[in-house]
Amino acid sequence: MADLKKVRLDKWLWAVRLFKSRTMSTDACKSGKVKAKGLNLKPSYLLAAGEVIEVKKNGFNLTFKVNQLLEKRVSAVLAAPCFDDLTPPEELNKYKEWFVGKSGSEYRDRGEGRPTKKDRREIDDFKEMYFDEEDEGV
Repeated sequence: MADLKKVRLDKWLWAVRLFKSRTMSTDACKSGKVKAKGLNLKPSYLLAAGEVIEVKKNGFNLTFKVNQLLEKRVSAVLAAPCFDDLTPPEELNKYKEWFVGKSGSEYRDRGEGRPTKKDRREIDDFKEMYFDEEDEGV
């Protein structure tokens, strides 16, 4: 692989797997979700090694330091050393805080079909009773 001096920002974001497609990385840049030094970056911005970029994705503010430049998409294993994740721990814990108290998906046996209106009422009554008891215990 030839040593690259600079590469397009949208290509690099896609190549290191921060976005699923190049179109998504381009749209993120155009909508002002990718910044460096407080300035919005265009998709055609030429990224150099050593730069620090901030990416807003799915409500999280992520910070990355560019270690190596890539033009072509590589596997996640090869992409990992191309950047350092400088995201503060508070931001990383935001998902965990959001997820607390959320239960897993409900399970219904195969072949039982959708709940009837009566079943739905019983489920809702049970949930209200269950969650009210939990709140009182806290």
